[in-house]
Parts: sequence; C-alpha cells; structure tokens
Amino acid sequence: MPASRKKPAHPDLNLQQLRAEIQELASPEKAAHSLRFFKTGPGEYGEGDQFLGITVPAQRKLARRYRALPLPDVEKLLKSPYHEERLTALFIMVLRFQDCTRQARKARKNPAHPYTDERKAIYDLYFRLRNKVNNWDLVDSSAEHIMGPMHVDGNRSLLLKMVESRILWDRRIALLATFHFIKKGDFATTLELCRRVLADKEDLIHKAAGWMLREIGQRDQAVMIKFLDKYAATMPRTMLRYAIEKLPEKLRQDYLKRDF
Repeated sequence: MPASRKKPAHPDLNLQQLRAEIQELASPEKAAHSLRFFKTGPGEYGEGDQFLGITVPAQRKLARRYRALPLPDVEKLLKSPYHEERLTALFIMVLRFQDCTRQARKARKNPAHPYTDERKAIYDLYFRLRNKVNNWDLVDSSAEHIMGPMHVDGNRSLLLKMVESRILWDRRIALLATFHFIKKGDFATTLELCRRVLADKEDLIHKAAGWMLREIGQRDQAVMIKFLDKYAATMPRTMLRYAIEKLPEKLRQDYLKRDF
C-alpha cells in the first residue's frame, strides 16, 4: 500500500485496546496543564474533571483508527471520568455520523437504509449523554456535526428550549449546533438564540454567541450589522467583541466607541 494512503479503520480493534493506547499516550505534565487550562478548580466551569494529558491530534488519530468501535463501547468511553476519553468518543461519533451521512446520500432511494438508522442512534446517544459533553472543547468538536444535521431540516424547538436551560453546556450545544445552519446560509435560528442569551451570565455563552454572529457576518455582513444595531446596547461586551472581530477596522472601532 502506498505510504501516502491513509490506513483504514480496524473493525477488530476493541475498547480495551483503545484504552490501553490512550494510557500509553498519557503525560502527567500535560495533564497538570490541562487541569488549569480547562478550569477544573472548585466553582469553575470544569470543576472535578480529570485529565490524562494527551494531545488533540493524537486523540483524532485514535478516533480514525477506532471509528468502527461498536456504539455500546463508544457509550462506555463517553461515560469516562477522563476528559480525553470523552473527547475521543465524540471524535468517533462525529466520524461515524459523517460516514453514515455519505452512505445515506448514496442510498436515498431507500429511506429505511441502515445508515439512516445509525445516524439516529448516534444522535440519540449524544443527546442522552450530553451531560458528559461538559466542557467547551467537547461541545465545539461535536454539536455542529451531530446536533446540527439532525435539526437542520426539522423541528428546531428543542434548540430553543435548550438555550433556556440552566445548564451551561446545554446552552452552548444549542448555539454551536446552529453553526451547521450558518454554513448553509440559514441564519434565523442562530439570531434568535443569540437574542435569547443577551442576558446570560456566563462568559462561555457570550463567546459562543459572538462567534456565531461573527460567522454570520462572514457570510452576510448586513444581517449581522442589523442585529448589532438593534442589540449592541444590551449585548455583553465579550459577545460584541467576538462578533465584530472580522469587521473592517473603522467599523469595528465605531462599535467599540459607541456610547450606547
């Protein structure tokens, strides 16, 4: 096999082997840094999380190799107390979901195709265990790719409900899920969710909403400007800064200097 070709996933590899490889990659030094970086101290948003100290590229590589892992084993991995095991599980779920999407497109004449069923199974697992998707990197690596596609052509009331949740990560999942809509030129749901979090107390929500507004602005600046002109006066400063980051400097400074 030519060296440039990617190695295929190995269907015979199991969860025990994956966990053994994860342990081999563990680094106490990196773990100590992650504990600080992901705010795991008392009262912080990642309180109590545990880390092994593994780089994200290494986790992505493992996910590609173990993408055929049975969903019950992926579920066990997603329930892990270790952050990196949960992230690897999410990487596997995203890869599988995308594989199923490609296969389902090839089988559109058969709507009951098993790939459609597996997409739903992955989504159901994600939603049921979303309490394990409990840090910003876990959300940002998965919500767009699993939650987004399952709601883009359907009922979005669940996202509107989630963004009102008392749980920080539910709110961020709802916002990030709409990144999938934004990439299709569909901005209405994102704008409504951003409006609903204007009074949110969490900086991570301000950042997420500002990021989504910025992405809208990258595709249709007039839509974002209309939203900003209406809500900038009540918008958290962090949300505003994130939203206007890519605007022309003169316009960006104008928003920063306005006396709302």
